[in-house]
Amino acid sequence: MNDLKAATGELGDISHRRILHVALPIVISNATVPILGAVDTGVVGQMGEAAPIGAVGIGAVVLAGLYWIFGFLRMGTTGLTAKALGAGRHGEVAAMLTRAVVIGLFAGVLLILTQVGLFKAAFWLSPASPEVEALAAQYLQIRIWSAPAAIALYGVTGWLIAQERTKAVLVVQLWMNGLNILLDLWFVLGLNLGVEGVAFATLIAEVSGCALALWMCREVFESPEWKSVARILDRAALGEMARVNGDILLRSLMLQSIFMSFLLFGADFGDDTLAANQILMQFLYITAHTLDGFAFAVETFSGKAVGARNRSALRRAAKMTGIWAAVGGVLLGVVYGGLGGLIIDAMTTSLNLRDLARDFLPWVILSPVLGIAPFMLDGIFIGATQTRDMRNMMAVSAIIYFLCVLVMVPLWGNHGLWAALMVSFVARGLSLALRYPALEAKTS
Repeated sequence: MNDLKAATGELGDISHRRILHVALPIVISNATVPILGAVDTGVVGQMGEAAPIGAVGIGAVVLAGLYWIFGFLRMGTTGLTAKALGAGRHGEVAAMLTRAVVIGLFAGVLLILTQVGLFKAAFWLSPASPEVEALAAQYLQIRIWSAPAAIALYGVTGWLIAQERTKAVLVVQLWMNGLNILLDLWFVLGLNLGVEGVAFATLIAEVSGCALALWMCREVFESPEWKSVARILDRAALGEMARVNGDILLRSLMLQSIFMSFLLFGADFGDDTLAANQILMQFLYITAHTLDGFAFAVETFSGKAVGARNRSALRRAAKMTGIWAAVGGVLLGVVYGGLGGLIIDAMTTSLNLRDLARDFLPWVILSPVLGIAPFMLDGIFIGATQTRDMRNMMAVSAIIYFLCVLVMVPLWGNHGLWAALMVSFVARGLSLALRYPALEAKTS
């Protein structure tokens, strides 16, 4: 009875005000991430050459892909922490933070130790020009040293989101990305460090951001639960964490295979098309980080609803956050349609790249609307920790994407590549929607 009261109290009433209270700080903080990517691209774009843009693009995508292999740490931590909160198990909440940080630090060190092989594999998959590869290697060899901090930050962020402490996440992100942008301008435009300057700026920002995030969690270190070895190594808790994170890891690998292959396939069309695709990818990052704000909110609420075994709350969370995500997606499509050309012009001084990027802009305009369903349903399944279904539906979507690449790219070139990517969005949304009734049936 006490557990039920605790769960009900933790879940509370899911209102529009509460959803926006959780989602808007994430939307704002996430908005600075693609802005940072645009600044990275724009700063090197002032050099007036395609190779530095392509190098930063490939380097950033390679590291983003490697880091987001460990994206399970953010997502799994949010879902498991939210469920523990919904069930009133606050000792487990503290232990989750420690587990997440330790896993993140270990994963980052592993990437540093294996960097030579990883980067060689990335360049083997990417048939870019020797100049682009050489610049990208410089970028990667610097940025990789912030991997432990960057990956551990995923876990800390997930822990804060589960507790609806998204304002703290906003503060961390604003600090980290603001510092990164200032260092970009100084290192590249002021000190003429080029691609290496962009890498050093990101390294410093990521390490300082992780330190600030841990300071935001300082209250948990005042209680003994965070360092209780027995609780941290609890077999049942570790087993559930392994199951959830393993499923999300496989899902992340498949999702990253889509986005990384998209950029690498684009490299086959030459440095200019590679650079144009990289410019347009900034729009997709904006879309992803905007919709993620509402996806993170539904993770929190669906996790607490499942922890409290409240089916009506789960349904209400899905419906209300979905409404706000739809509003955001449609507005982004309108903005891209009206201002897309101006945004492209701001990111490069090359007239050829501007014209080339405009040719593929219609695909970017479609992306926010097509992304609403997959983003929101991902959030629901992550929060509910029904990760097996999410993993399986991601496999279906990846297969559909690669089949579309085989058929569409020979017919329509880079337009076919963009079309295949949009089809993957639709496949993710439809396949997860088919599994949602079964998720609700388990919540009672």
